[in-house]
Amino acid sequence: MPELLHLQTMLCEVTEGVATVTLNRPQVLHALNTQVFDELEQVFTLLGRDAGVRAILVTGSGDRAFAAGADINELVLLDGAGGEKKALRGQAVFHLIESCGKPVIALINGFALGGGCELVLACHLRIANENARLGQPEVKLGLLPGYGGTQRLLRLVGPSAALKLILTGAMIDAAEALRIGLVDEVVAAERLIARGQELAHAIAAQAPLAVAACLDAVRRGADQPLATALRFEAELFGRLSSTEDKAEGTKAFLEKRTPVWSGR
Repeated sequence: MPELLHLQTMLCEVTEGVATVTLNRPQVLHALNTQVFDELEQVFTLLGRDAGVRAILVTGSGDRAFAAGADINELVLLDGAGGEKKALRGQAVFHLIESCGKPVIALINGFALGGGCELVLACHLRIANENARLGQPEVKLGLLPGYGGTQRLLRLVGPSAALKLILTGAMIDAAEALRIGLVDEVVAAERLIARGQELAHAIAAQAPLAVAACLDAVRRGADQPLATALRFEAELFGRLSSTEDKAEGTKAFLEKRTPVWSGR
């Protein structure tokens, strides 16, 4: 993707319909500073628009960290107005990731703390290696999670488990994260990338319009009354029923062959 040649804080490559975004500031354990957010916005805007991209993997380079949190050198300079602006910026970028229309899978290698954990929460699926450590330690800095952590964590693991992490600032291991539902799978460290690619390719093999609609239905329906969410589900079902991919999928099923998706 030539538009991404000037990235300085991360790497991005696309192979067989699967994009891999790798945070690459190992000297600070991939801490999330202003430039990282700017480049995440650039990358996910482009990947979201690219019809050839069917799934996205997010990880950190090396084996020490996914992302160790916000850049403390920036946080120490914030006043009230600057803090709110920074939180809103982080929330906007993570919302872009969550709503880009492509399934985003976090591959958690090592530390995912603070803003790094919030980035994990903004992804649709989460696979951790057995060495992963996750947490929201902002309270130890006199802050709270500001990039959506208080809300996404609540919705993912429930209020009690969320508050236990947020109020103590504790760091938990991969097994505990799996137990409370913060991650979906735990694999051996050497299997993390391969497992992420397996899952991404399994999703990429499905009808892209249907995948996007599933993401939209779950994301938008989560905060709606059931009746409203069901009405939206029916609307999406109707839209998909008139697509070329639906015609191809049903025909391929009857003919006992693999469908060829056009994304139309």
